[in-house]
Amino acid sequence: MKGIFSVLVENKDGVLSGISGLFARRGFNIDSLAVGETERKDVSSMTIVSTGDQRTVDQIEKHLNKKIDVIKVRRLEETKCVMLEMMLIKVNYSVTNRASLVELCSVMGAKILRVSPKSMVIELHAAPEVILDFIELVRSYGILEIQRTGVIAMSRD
Repeated sequence: MKGIFSVLVENKDGVLSGISGLFARRGFNIDSLAVGETERKDVSSMTIVSTGDQRTVDQIEKHLNKKIDVIKVRRLEETKCVMLEMMLIKVNYSVTNRASLVELCSVMGAKILRVSPKSMVIELHAAPEVILDFIELVRSYGILEIQRTGVIAMSRD
């Protein structure tokens, strides 16, 4: 089971360390973590994705709510939220397959940021499953490097 948590926290030193320490101490895995300021400078928003059984996901929520620096914890349902991730990927290309790679980027909504004689740096903002599909589609070209931000999520309501 996937647990998606939208957590509002005080924007101060040590909060991220405290949250990640909670996961480490309890043996919970973090699949994805994204943190950023909100419209208020003193509040940050964390999107934490973790995987486990129902009991584990419930325990994560319970322990997050106990943290002093945590203002609010919301558990999001995968089917009732918008999830996005950003990826930068460096891919090999040759003269013979360059056009097909450019076409694939166009179809998938990816943006080519940098072109060198043998590789391209491509940017894609999409749902996590689209990111995974794109990675599989470009694998045959030869992936040199991947950087992913982690999921950010927001309730549709």
